[in-house]
Amino acid sequence: MKAYMLGRKAGMTQLFGEDGKAVPVTVIECGPIKVVQKKSVEVDGYTAVKFGFGEANANQVNKPDKGQFAKIDAEPMKLLAECVVDSTDDYEIGQEIKVSDSLNLGMLVDVSGLSKGKGFAGNIKRHGQKGGKEAHGSKYHRRVGSLGASAYPARVRKGKKMPGHMGARNVTVQNLEVVLVDGERNILAVKGAVPGPRGGWLEIRAAVKAGKQE
Repeated sequence: MKAYMLGRKAGMTQLFGEDGKAVPVTVIECGPIKVVQKKSVEVDGYTAVKFGFGEANANQVNKPDKGQFAKIDAEPMKLLAECVVDSTDDYEIGQEIKVSDSLNLGMLVDVSGLSKGKGFAGNIKRHGQKGGKEAHGSKYHRRVGSLGASAYPARVRKGKKMPGHMGARNVTVQNLEVVLVDGERNILAVKGAVPGPRGGWLEIRAAVKAGKQE
């Protein structure tokens, strides 16, 4: 079974290691998740498993999803996400998977979520650029500086860091260590911070850059 889980950010706290040092951790309410659909190369062009998590109001679920939940005789779920797998033989439709079934203590995971929206922001806040002189005569305290050359290419190049909407985008934090797995209370704790506000939806999978893990 592939290491994969859905959850909600509960908040941050700290745990103490055997050496007495405090470790900052993020507590995540994980699962249990339910297998909603199995995808195959013959039908869908790739092999994957779709999972559901969290209770949802039936009035807020569209008709295609309602039909999918009705097929497996399950209540509507808030979050639907799929995970690409090599084989779907280890999964059954309607199967419930707890956090302790797929994640282990000490392993490294990648956590994805929607970052906090900051609204419209300038270059200093959005990109960390340096401000202008703070003297009275300066007219460039926090404004955008030079945008590029004039004669060539006589335009602003694509990708130029400019003021604009900040946050509210999908962010992945890699190689976070799992420091607590509680299958009875459906709790997962990872070392460090994860994207999004308290209560935000999260997707947890095995780290892709972790190298060799025991």
